[in-house]
Amino acid sequence: METIASRQNPIVSRCRRLARGRSAEDPALLLDGWHLIEAALDAGVAVELLAGPSAVLTGAGAELAGRAAATGARVVAVTAPVLDAMSPVSSPSGLVAIARPLSAPIGAVTRPAPALVAVLADVQDPGNVGAVVRVVDAAGGTGVVACGTSADPFAWKALRGAMGSAFRIPVVRAGATADAVARLKAEGVRIVATAARGGASPYDLDWRRPVACLLGSEGAGLAPGDLELADDRVTIPMRVGVESLNVSTTAAILAYEARRQRHPPRLI
Repeated sequence: METIASRQNPIVSRCRRLARGRSAEDPALLLDGWHLIEAALDAGVAVELLAGPSAVLTGAGAELAGRAAATGARVVAVTAPVLDAMSPVSSPSGLVAIARPLSAPIGAVTRPAPALVAVLADVQDPGNVGAVVRVVDAAGGTGVVACGTSADPFAWKALRGAMGSAFRIPVVRAGATADAVARLKAEGVRIVATAARGGASPYDLDWRRPVACLLGSEGAGLAPGDLELADDRVTIPMRVGVESLNVSTTAAILAYEARRQRHPPRLI
């Protein structure tokens, strides 16, 4: 097995670049951890490189290494200092991979019907973006669209926050929020915007139809212009004195209300 012992190796440099952010020149995905790499392989994502200590790759990770190699991956053993340099996390889990980028058209997030989509407008924390992807997947939603200045949903922090969900449901990185909303409306999806006050209770809305939840940035929420794009507004009831909820928590409340309405409990 090929071994890399130098932190100056081009592979190490590439991982460091991807940890700082993907680019048009290199849009590959940087994956850290067994679970995330397994989820990518389970979804049929092609892995370009798998790296870890030789003892792991020939021991507990031998099956994973074989699966990666079957996709055409270059499997390399690395020393502990090299693994530390390749991994974007402070405590590497033992395996790092580079995978080919994902792409999906915005129409993919509306299938199967009825659509349940999260549209993120200017959500800038990659951990929050990943958490929303995970919530939508867990609740049985159909996809996530990241718009405007939202963090890259395929950056390593977002992928780590999504815990593999980015490989199970369509996730789209779009441009302007207005353009993404127009595309979803053309697909027959109703837009429900989250508002700090003045909106309907989530429990009074009909979530059984195709719906996209429009969620704003962590601090300011949705811009006035984005609010105007919506067909409905929703406000989550909160105790007096609490101004807002984390965007992933908001997404969870709305997604699970949709799930409750679409799959009511059976009476015995």
